[in-house]
Amino acid sequence: MTTTNNLISVKNLSKVYEMGDFEVHALRDVTLEIQKGSFVAVMGPSGSGKSTFMNILGCLDNPTSGEYYLDGIDVLKLDKNELATLRNNKIGFIFQSFNILPRTSALENVELPLLYNGKINAKERTERASEALRSVGLADRLHYLPSQLSGGQQQRVAIARALVNNPLIIMADEPTGNLDTHASYEIMDIFQQLNGKGITILMVTHEPDIADFALSNILFRDGQIISNETVQNRKLAKEELPKLPSIKMEVTAK
Repeated sequence: MTTTNNLISVKNLSKVYEMGDFEVHALRDVTLEIQKGSFVAVMGPSGSGKSTFMNILGCLDNPTSGEYYLDGIDVLKLDKNELATLRNNKIGFIFQSFNILPRTSALENVELPLLYNGKINAKERTERASEALRSVGLADRLHYLPSQLSGGQQQRVAIARALVNNPLIIMADEPTGNLDTHASYEIMDIFQQLNGKGITILMVTHEPDIADFALSNILFRDGQIISNETVQNRKLAKEELPKLPSIKMEVTAK
């Protein structure tokens, strides 16, 4: 068996939606390989196929035709239970709307994915969730409710939840869509740190300045990839954050 550094490999991936008498071709024969340790930003206008592509890679939807291998596993041959296990063990999801439970503490939100792992007891669950929150800078917010956290902090909780099962890949759908520039860049700083530790990141974004934090950009249009390029002059969040105006300083000055 030939060894490969590809974490994701898709070939001739297509998705057709039946809309009454009409067919909508959301994806058209997409072929792509994503290597382990990549940080890929997926871009394109609304209706271009990028969200459909992300949903299929996240095992949340099935293609109409084609092939999909994740970490060497033929995903399209798995049943529902096997898909659920694959998602829980290998993929961490982050969404634009955070998707955290409003009446549950940060710690309890992060513990949720571990509840499906019968091999982990309550003590270890708490330890792993606490460590995940510490890794995103929320060590002092473990018992805060989402209503007591800023938008950026809520997204950090979502990132910690995505990390708690030690996934191979983080799939983020518009992770900065509801955040201001400063909070967005802080999230990109966390992503770049995680990527530096070897975690693969696949991120859908509408924002070109956010895509510049990735290592490569894929552009979708009409269900097809029209470009796949390495980011030139890549931005580093640690360097960009100090350049942003400080709201606290402005308030103090007044």
